[in-house]
Amino acid sequence: MIGANIRFLRKTENLSQEDFAERFGVSRQSVAKWESGDSTPDLMKAREIAEYYDMSLDVLVSLSLEGVANDEKSADGKYIFGMVKVGEGGRVTLPEYAREVFGIRDGDRLMVMGDTAKGGIALAKISLGNLFKKQ
Repeated sequence: MIGANIRFLRKTENLSQEDFAERFGVSRQSVAKWESGDSTPDLMKAREIAEYYDMSLDVLVSLSLEGVANDEKSADGKYIFGMVKVGEGGRVTLPEYAREVFGIRDGDRLMVMGDTAKGGIALAKISLGNLFKKQ
C-alpha cells in the first residue's frame, strides 16, 4: 500500500521519480523500488513523507489514497479532488475537475469557512443575490 501511495502522491504533483527522490534525500532507484513494492522506506523516511503531505503515518501505510481520490462520480455527492499547494499570499489553484463539478468560473466569488475543532477549511460558491433572497 505504501508504494502505491508514494506513486500516487508523486504523480499528483507531476514529479518524476528523480524529483521526488531529491525532495526526500534518497536515490531515484529507492523511489522506484518503493513504488514497485520491492522495498519500503525506513520508518523515519516514511514519517518524513507523511509529514510533508500532512497526513498520519498510518494513512500513508494503510489507506489507498488512489482509491479514495478516484471516487470522482460519488453517488452521495462527496468528492476528493486531490491536493493543492498554497502559494504566495495564500493563493490556491482549484483542480479543474472541482471547478467543472461546481461550475466555478474566473471572477466567481467563494465563501471561505473553517472549523478549528475538526481541522478543516471549506469553500462554497455563493451568489450574493442568494444570500438576501427570502426563503
